[in-house]
Amino acid sequence: MKTTTLLNYAQDQWYEASSGLAEVQSAVSGDTIAVTGSEGLDFAAMLRHARNVGGPALRRMTFHQRAWMLKDLANAVMARKEELYELSYDTGATRNDGWIDIEGGAGTLFSFSSKGRRELPNGRVLVDGAMEPLSKGGTFVGQHVYTPLQGVAVHINAFNFPVWGMLEKLGPTLLAGVPAIVKPASATGYLAEAAFRIMIEAGVLPPGALQLVMGGVGDLFDHLTLQDVVSFTGSAQTAMKLQSHPVIARESVRFIAERDSLNASILGPDAAPGTPEFDLFVKEVAREMTVKAGQKCTAIRRAMAPAEHLDALQAALTERLGKARIGDPREEGVTMGALASRSQLVGVRAAVAELAKSARIVAGDPEAPPVAGNGAFMAPVLLRTDDPWNTPAVHDVEAFGPVSTIMPYRDLDDAIALANRGMGSLALSLFTFEPAVAEAFVLGSGAYHGRMMILDRTSAKESTGHGSPLPVLVHGGPGRAGGGEEMGGVRGVTHYMQRTALQGSPAVLSSVVGQWLPGAPKVEGEVHPFRKRISELDIGYTLKTASRAVTLEDIEHFAHFTGDTFYAHMDEEAAKASPIFEGRVAHGYLILSFAAGLFVEPSPGPVLANTGLENLRFQTPLYPGDSMRVELTVKTKSVRDEEKGEVRWAVYVFNQKDEVVATYDLLTMNRP
Repeated sequence: MKTTTLLNYAQDQWYEASSGLAEVQSAVSGDTIAVTGSEGLDFAAMLRHARNVGGPALRRMTFHQRAWMLKDLANAVMARKEELYELSYDTGATRNDGWIDIEGGAGTLFSFSSKGRRELPNGRVLVDGAMEPLSKGGTFVGQHVYTPLQGVAVHINAFNFPVWGMLEKLGPTLLAGVPAIVKPASATGYLAEAAFRIMIEAGVLPPGALQLVMGGVGDLFDHLTLQDVVSFTGSAQTAMKLQSHPVIARESVRFIAERDSLNASILGPDAAPGTPEFDLFVKEVAREMTVKAGQKCTAIRRAMAPAEHLDALQAALTERLGKARIGDPREEGVTMGALASRSQLVGVRAAVAELAKSARIVAGDPEAPPVAGNGAFMAPVLLRTDDPWNTPAVHDVEAFGPVSTIMPYRDLDDAIALANRGMGSLALSLFTFEPAVAEAFVLGSGAYHGRMMILDRTSAKESTGHGSPLPVLVHGGPGRAGGGEEMGGVRGVTHYMQRTALQGSPAVLSSVVGQWLPGAPKVEGEVHPFRKRISELDIGYTLKTASRAVTLEDIEHFAHFTGDTFYAHMDEEAAKASPIFEGRVAHGYLILSFAAGLFVEPSPGPVLANTGLENLRFQTPLYPGDSMRVELTVKTKSVRDEEKGEVRWAVYVFNQKDEVVATYDLLTMNRP
């Protein structure tokens, strides 16, 4: 078998280690397939290159430009996915396992690209929340914003998902505008290096945006600063070692950890054998034990069931696990491959031996010989304890492979307490058809788990399963799980940014954040704003309409036409008796309709459609005989593609006393 020398990528050049190369074996055959190392790299120079070249280049790009870049990277990976699948087999992964890793990784980039273009501005500053008035006259205000950190994100990844694990970190990092140095795990580094190479060869990354370390990190941590981030996935032991580095403490370097955890799955008290939830539970526990040969940080390690159902659960799980076909993942019909390496196999066997001191093995043989070559194969092992409160190992020892322990609980409070005894996990799942059970579990256990999936017969078909982190949701957990967060949509992006509280005049802050803020200057023009393309509209461009009187006849006609005959609009005596109104008032939706009639320019033009209305507030009642006028101001604008973009308008409705009647944001789709 050909042996490949894996290369580092430093300062935009491929670099072969000068010495100290380590061999990497196939998980399936045991043959050496690659050598890897990082001896000779100048880590301080790599950090300088990222800070001085990569960071400025990324920060010159807008959020939308970075989002399009992510889409290009995802497309590049997808275009060459078969190359990656072929390498993935040697990690022990089946085609289905590889799909989660390779196409799941690309899908994460696609997701962040989409969210970046839909939810982030086409600018460089991210506004956080509403403007805060700080003075009576409105000339001094506050606004929270996010800007990219001006350092480097150091990504230290685990062996189990060499592609997805890299891309789920790179998505939010690059979208934030921060360069990254990626350090894959050696055991499966050949797959990570291949995916990394594909992204570099795509030619869409600016210089210095990405670098790759295919071995130890040397003195890299010695050169970190307050502007840098370390994002780590792996064992708790390694995480604690890295997090205790003196530079991490001295410089307050952000450290995001996603560590192994003893995730739990609970069969609800209502989910007796014969119910759909019982069958779903058995299927999910077995799947979590066999997918990726159980090498998932979110895999179910503790399966809990009512004591009276534990025997039935054991029988059903044993039968289902017995159907797993273990072997070379290249062979048709194989449903479970190998562990990632022989050393991983040794570690899992040792952990099972520790668990077996107090729990008993009820299915599987951890010492069975490999089914092919000298590969790291291991059959699923199911353990059982009947006294989980006096079997501490099942809550403390993780066998990072196809291993799980079933255990009983007495009642719901006992189940919650047992689930929490893991001292923090990435994922918990609950199988119940009773909403009250779900509510009790969330209240009693939510603080201990980063993600909770509540599955029943109605959601099972479309569910992504217990162990599937999703880019739009937070991936992380408290305590033992590391206390960190990854992904989570825009939340994940802000992990690589600094929140700053700006103070100043509305005019100055509007200029800084690239959007109109209340109190900032408005600019009126002779051309109706609906006749202007996005490129022709300036932030703060305003239309001030004529006034329109609102009559009692208008209110009654609107009531009968729409069917909204609420007493405040139709019953003078009842309206006066209200603590809010002085008499009959105009409908809120009548006000919105009349407002549109005042500001809309009806002829075909750059405005393509009204796509939404947000943040609506009615502030002052409008009575029969009052008049209303509108001020329509360009708040933000964003080009989506060559054919369309979005304009957000700040709409203020005033009465004849210049009191604010209503405010809202109007969204329109416009030609660029």
